[in-house]
Amino acid sequence: MAWSFRALALPGNSDYDRAQKLALACVAKEYPNKISHVLNSDADVAPPRKLTPTFYGCYDWHSSVHGHWLLVRLLRTFPNASFAGAAREALRKSLTAENLKQDAAYLRGEGRTTFERPYGLAWLLQLCAELREWNDDQAPERSANLRPLEEAAVERLKTWLPKLSHPVRIGEHDQTAFGLGLMLDYARSTKNDSFARLVEESARKFFLADRDCPLNYEPSGEDFLSPCLGEADVMRRVLPQTEFAKWLNDFMPQIPTTGNGDWLKPVVSPDPSDPKLAHLDGLNLSRAWMLEGILSALPQDDRRRPALQTAADAHRRAGLAAVTGAHYEGGHWLGSFAVYLTSQRGIQREGATASQNH
Repeated sequence: MAWSFRALALPGNSDYDRAQKLALACVAKEYPNKISHVLNSDADVAPPRKLTPTFYGCYDWHSSVHGHWLLVRLLRTFPNASFAGAAREALRKSLTAENLKQDAAYLRGEGRTTFERPYGLAWLLQLCAELREWNDDQAPERSANLRPLEEAAVERLKTWLPKLSHPVRIGEHDQTAFGLGLMLDYARSTKNDSFARLVEESARKFFLADRDCPLNYEPSGEDFLSPCLGEADVMRRVLPQTEFAKWLNDFMPQIPTTGNGDWLKPVVSPDPSDPKLAHLDGLNLSRAWMLEGILSALPQDDRRRPALQTAADAHRRAGLAAVTGAHYEGGHWLGSFAVYLTSQRGIQREGATASQNH
């Protein structure tokens, strides 16, 4: 069954129910597990639940983080849904002060300067922002418990960004543009003005002068993010509308003005059971939300809108159709990408969250 934002907004719909089931099935599922772990001695040998007792499930740390984000996002949107009790209980068990102090200590540990930087840390900040925006009795406690880890993540990123001499332009976790977009949304949501300025300045430094992005070279065989669209998606957050429309013309001149949607076609994973090849299913989802983000920043009379909308719709259909949970290799993370797309998290406007604060 295909997903849609309209369907997602209807209580009882199987689409959002599938997403929460995927998250609830993995946030406390320790194995299989792919850890990115620096050992300084024998004392550092431990199972994932001991190393990072909050975010040890969902195959890897960052997927566990955005699995928890998914639960908060859906609880905000559907506070009375049938899964609400189970989701709240999962958050209660995970997001304890004791657990999160250990995760923060792990992040600050010797030799872990690059741990989950920027991808996992950016998703962590999305979780923090989601909790801050949630008008719920339990949210303040969860937010307070997250504060040590949140502060460690922001400190890590604020130290790193000024030293980053060139952007990382790949289609996987280390992509600079995608991380900057999540960071900026967090900084604006939490009114962290100094961090927001740093992120905006970094985006301008890295991308403002870019021209003629080679979209025809995409995708690589293991991409789940588009380097070209990711860059455009962060710049539409930074530039005023008129300036962004002009910048986009120089950066992606291949976008048709005729309404032709064939300029960017969805991709098909050759093997959804392969952890890396399954990335292409996520690429369709992230392309869709990036295209929709670009659309949100263009004037209504921009002649590129029909082609962008057609491509966004095609990628949305293809991406959501692949969120089946048939293989854990995709099931542990694709639900989060689907909810990020369908709930339009990256296109928040001032006042846009009010309807979700039930």
